[in-house]
Amino acid sequence: MVQRTVLKVQLSCEKCKKKLLKSISGLEGVDKIELDSAKGTLTVTGDADPYKVIIRATKAIKCVEVMTVGPPPPPTKKPVENKSPEKINIFPCNISLPNKCVCGPIAVVHMPPEPCTTCTIM
Repeated sequence: MVQRTVLKVQLSCEKCKKKLLKSISGLEGVDKIELDSAKGTLTVTGDADPYKVIIRATKAIKCVEVMTVGPPPPPTKKPVENKSPEKINIFPCNISLPNKCVCGPIAVVHMPPEPCTTCTIM
């Protein structure tokens, strides 16, 4: 069962951070480790036993406080953006073509720098 353990930690230097991360990452079942130095929190997500996470963190650094232990919050669903296709004028010279073509697809090529005097129908 996936658990999320959030600990309040006091990290004084880079050596403490590395020591803490190394000790927690050595646990079996750890999927994700997030260390927020600004807030002073360590979040461990995975199948690892929260008790073992707390013990390892306490052995690595002395100042550890348990904030929360429990299942992780459900992932937030991002709304899918419906991108409407850009409207492209494929017939810049206002050429009228028949609705049905039995010979294959029709393409109109227009060279932008020149004025619209000729178009090529392939």
